[in-house]
Amino acid sequence: MLVWINGAFGAGKTQTAFELHRRIRSSHVADPELIGFAIHKMLPAAARNDFQDRAQWRSAVVATLADAVAAHDGPVIVPMTLVDADYFDEIMNGLAAEGVDVRHFALVASPDTLRRRLRARTGYWLGRAVGRDETWAMQQIDRCVSALAADRFAEHVDTDTRTVDDIVEYLAERLDLPLEHRRLHPVRYRMRRAAVGIRHIRI
Repeated sequence: MLVWINGAFGAGKTQTAFELHRRIRSSHVADPELIGFAIHKMLPAAARNDFQDRAQWRSAVVATLADAVAAHDGPVIVPMTLVDADYFDEIMNGLAAEGVDVRHFALVASPDTLRRRLRARTGYWLGRAVGRDETWAMQQIDRCVSALAADRFAEHVDTDTRTVDDIVEYLAERLDLPLEHRRLHPVRYRMRRAAVGIRHIRI
């Protein structure tokens, strides 16, 4: 089984994916962004546009995720924003052609909630401190919210009033996957959340 956790930037995909992973011992997290970063590293700076626009990224994502599912005895969790309808269909149809059982969830929230969450992220302020333009993710909010509202991106999971623990437990119920670990104590949870956030800062 492959669990694709979609959503706008700031929707909580990464935190949800890694908390679901923590609570399901047999799970594995596979991040398609890493393929995109590898492609960018091989290209000159002038060619480093949105890697999702590159056919080799999309084909590599299908092939690599199919390999991950075949090699792993447990759910493979994929946290990745994917809102272009054509790219979404290409990847989902490609995975289906490989015999992969894909369960897709789109985490949704209001634009105001997404902006607040993005401003609260460590990476946002660290990026500003080193001069990186951090407005790009903010600029994508309206586009992502509008696109993800379409029926093709169901199942939609409202996150405006849900905590990460709430979302994880909802997904586990929908997937019929038993959670093997309990919620963390609030202090341990904040420490883990910070650690996950720091590991995924893109500067």
